[in-house]
Amino acid sequence: MTRAKLHIVTMFAGLMVWAGGVDAQQRGPVGSVGLSFVAAKPVGDLATLVDNGFGIEIWGGAPMAANGHLRMRVDLGVVVYGYERLSYCDFTCRLSSDVTTTNSILYGSVGPEIVLARGDIEPYVHAGAGLSHFVTSSNLDDNDGYGPYLETTNYSDTVFGWRYGGGVRVRAGGRTFIDLGVEKVDNQVANYLTEDDMVDQPDGSVLLYPNRSDADLMSFRVGVSFALR
Repeated sequence: MTRAKLHIVTMFAGLMVWAGGVDAQQRGPVGSVGLSFVAAKPVGDLATLVDNGFGIEIWGGAPMAANGHLRMRVDLGVVVYGYERLSYCDFTCRLSSDVTTTNSILYGSVGPEIVLARGDIEPYVHAGAGLSHFVTSSNLDDNDGYGPYLETTNYSDTVFGWRYGGGVRVRAGGRTFIDLGVEKVDNQVANYLTEDDMVDQPDGSVLLYPNRSDADLMSFRVGVSFALR
């Protein structure tokens, strides 16, 4: 573990101790679930090869202390950073089909969340460990109105990563909050494809030119969450 990550772990350990001694502004343990829109910005080596990505994230937090300040948080999400659509037809173009190729990152993590204050405005910090699955897949749609019916995975790689960040939840009414947050994702070195790394050959085969680099991201979230008792 690097010195910077050790510092982050130490900081969260201190926050856990502090949270355990803070009097609750509301009685009883409180958990949360949420859904967010995500904008992801690649950093470092990844930024030279990959454009910004967009996706969705769902998460849930289960209380670990009676005052509701300490929670165990689970995040699941997907970010699409590349998209290509090719159309084909027969010699009269009376029959047509589309092949769509998507470059995505599916991710999940688990770790502590510290709610620094409870009430109408709830700032929080969190950290977690998990996996990021880089995958490029293609599907075929013959435009018959029933959606794609064939799908294949062209290339994939799964790596371990650390996630840490924070945000603020602002009460919109009752148990509903507007949730704004930012995260840093430190992934291990990953193998992945971009939009230009699949080349179709005249004989129908496909050549792949995978990249290998650090795969770190900054992600920005805006969404809605709901307090649970």
